[in-house]
Amino acid sequence: MVRAFCLRHVICITAALAAAGERAHGTPVKILHIVGARPNFMKMAPIIAALKKRPGIQQILVHTGQHYDAKMSDVFFQDLGMPDPDVHLGVGSGSHAQQTAKIMVEIEPVLLREKPDIVLVAGDVNSTIGVALVAAKLGIAVGHVESGLRSRDWTMPEEVNRVLTDRLSDLLFTPSRDGDENLAKEGIDPLRVHFVGNVMIDSLRAALPRAKESQIHQRLELTKGNYALATLHRPANVDEPAALQRLLSVLSEIASSLPVVFPIHPRTRARLPQGFAPAGLKLIDPLGYLDFLALTSQARLVMTDSGGIQEETTALSVPCLTMRENTERPVTVEVGTNQLVGTDPARVIPAAREVLAGRARKGAIPELWDGHAAERIADVLQGWRR
Repeated sequence: MVRAFCLRHVICITAALAAAGERAHGTPVKILHIVGARPNFMKMAPIIAALKKRPGIQQILVHTGQHYDAKMSDVFFQDLGMPDPDVHLGVGSGSHAQQTAKIMVEIEPVLLREKPDIVLVAGDVNSTIGVALVAAKLGIAVGHVESGLRSRDWTMPEEVNRVLTDRLSDLLFTPSRDGDENLAKEGIDPLRVHFVGNVMIDSLRAALPRAKESQIHQRLELTKGNYALATLHRPANVDEPAALQRLLSVLSEIASSLPVVFPIHPRTRARLPQGFAPAGLKLIDPLGYLDFLALTSQARLVMTDSGGIQEETTALSVPCLTMRENTERPVTVEVGTNQLVGTDPARVIPAAREVLAGRARKGAIPELWDGHAAERIADVLQGWRR
């Protein structure tokens, strides 16, 4: 009995010393990950997988429910092999103020209960800034994945979110060198900034073999390499009927030359003109990650207003036309396959025809877009000390 008691006592002391040692060496033993919208899932999945291999780290996954439709959320967890969320806030939709406020109110008791060493947020959605603000006010460290990106367009809600989140963060993980430069100009302590590369490319590289097994081309009766892929969802492009009509006319024109696949974001679908169904334009519901990646990788041309798709097409060496006046991802234009073409049909259509004629710009893969960004993030977190 005495020997058994002593053994248990030694085990308890050893465990306590190990935990104390981990903290002394700077390992944040409890990391709380925040996801809320589709782009967050692609950024967090490889980080969660990388940290799972590191001893002494407890991970908690919180889904705010900013994207709550099964086609916008559940299927991504399955395709990316993510664990089920430990906590689901279920905030749903609303105006930017309403949604951000709901996120802040719902996350506070979770942070108070869990007491994480660091909260990891990603990107520039309302979940990102809402959680970062609450964590900072509670004195909890914040890590921001995809820091330093700037469009310098303050009409974009995402620009507000990303700039404020960077100001609140203790660790800033940048995907490209321009991110480091932007943060330096804003006076961010360079010791807090870590150039790690693009973690979304980790997800892309890991998923590509499975995406090649997708049957999406057969289901949509498409010939690989002989179709265009289009997405539209930004408020500036779809909320104003005249702006949306201009871009729909672009898609209709291109669809007269080759099939155009158009997965319709719920925001866009609610604003489509009644009866809109031009020949050659395949209007479909949002796709899961693997099916969408399969389409992107084999497209002859991608036309989008998305940020992440600019990166994915660059990584895949697929020509991309970004239908916006600016981008927070200039490396995709300076190095990659992306072109900023605005929203004027007189500019977009000729650019598309140049690509279809075989005169697409040849891009390269940006620095550290090598599929190992998550490991570099895990290295920083494991050696970090506040």
